Amino acid sequence: MSIRIIAIGKKHESWIIEGLERYQERLKKPYDVEWVLLPHSSLEGISARKEESERILSKVDTSAHVVLLDEIGRNITSPELAGMLERQFAHKPITIVIGGAYGVTPELQQRADFIWSLSRLVFPHQLVRLVLIEQLYRAQEIQTGGKYHHL
Repeated sequence: MSIRIIAIGKKHESWIIEGLERYQERLKKPYDVEWVLLPHSSLEGISARKEESERILSKVDTSAHVVLLDEIGRNITSPELAGMLERQFAHKPITIVIGGAYGVTPELQQRADFIWSLSRLVFPHQLVRLVLIEQLYRAQEIQTGGKYHHL
């Protein structure tokens, strides 16, 4: 399962790298995660949102199933995520998008096959990356019956 994560923002900070590596090393085939980090726009507000969204869309493969992380999205449980990855997303490459501080354009929202909210709270983008990779690992463990996820 090819998963490309496109994120707007700085390169991973050192305290994030350790956590990302911890979970990414635990992921087993068919999970194959690739990070694409795009710098913040030098613009602000709507102009930044437009420019960043265009750069994101230029990196999205036309055949990919796109999951957009956004506070307007649907909250799901970890078992629901595992089921979605197994049933709905397993036959296409997956692109998960973490937009910039000003959000994303309606065009990018429309391109998304699923809009997912990790929480009604707002988190720093670096922390979202760590939570995301942990949830991918947790989904794998749920799918394989591992002991990491407790009911």
